[in-house]
Amino acid sequence: MTVGIEEVVEAIGAWRGRQVTIERLAGGLTNVNYAVTVDGERTFVRVPGADTSILAVDRANEAHNTRAAAQTGVGARVLHALPEHGVLVLEWIDGRTMSNEALAADGMPARVAASLQRLHAGRRFLHDFDMFRLTERYLRVVEERRIRIPAGYRARMRLIPTLEAALRAAPLATVPCHNDLLAENYLDDGTQLRIVDYEYSGNGDPTFELGNTCQELGWDAHRVERLCAAYFGAATPTLVARMRLNMIMSDVGWTLWAAIQARISPIAFDFYGWAEERWARAAAGLDSDELPRLLRAAAE
Repeated sequence: MTVGIEEVVEAIGAWRGRQVTIERLAGGLTNVNYAVTVDGERTFVRVPGADTSILAVDRANEAHNTRAAAQTGVGARVLHALPEHGVLVLEWIDGRTMSNEALAADGMPARVAASLQRLHAGRRFLHDFDMFRLTERYLRVVEERRIRIPAGYRARMRLIPTLEAALRAAPLATVPCHNDLLAENYLDDGTQLRIVDYEYSGNGDPTFELGNTCQELGWDAHRVERLCAAYFGAATPTLVARMRLNMIMSDVGWTLWAAIQARISPIAFDFYGWAEERWARAAAGLDSDELPRLLRAAAE
């Protein structure tokens, strides 16, 4: 942790002299999260973990984008911010934290699409996001720090330019994207799926956003097509291929994230096991006989 929660509470002038209770929340793979109740009103406080700049987290970008996402009604409102510490105090969203099992229910592709459409139609984010460039950055960190990564990773990097070329052949307009849509970053407030945690957000390819969440949620080909149709209006071969390639690329990049976290994070989580799991999935996609067809379809 870069700053203690007691220091955060003391630094927020509006809370001085009021009744404050602090509860540490479970979960979180990068930061430490708290529920802080002030005179009976609950808030969510996110305190950054140590060395998150190594993971390419830009706290100014995150704060700007969190505010932009809140304006769409999808994200949570920022109540207070301590930019010198990268701390955000957000409104508490009453809702169910989602899981892969919950998001496998009927009707979920349409609900996910509706929330993403709303987010993507909002104000532009501060910076752009490109998983190809982020992967290159993570590889430099891996090399400089001699971090262990899964076997076969470097050998398959020769295939990555072919994915990028296919996706760049007829690029889509960029939109404000979250880019890290694990199930736990969705909250069901009973009306819509809210989306939280904008550490890796940036303007990017919407088919990366869709492919990323499909990969994180473990969705099968049928659900991939249903999400594509709900978001774009039709599941064309080109759009589905773009999503499928970005599903692979999502795992390629986040494999390195997990390997780096295994070295630097004090959080009790099997990050290296997660890196191996993600890489096994990415390698299967890169080695698949289906890859040439997806490359052709995406480039059309």
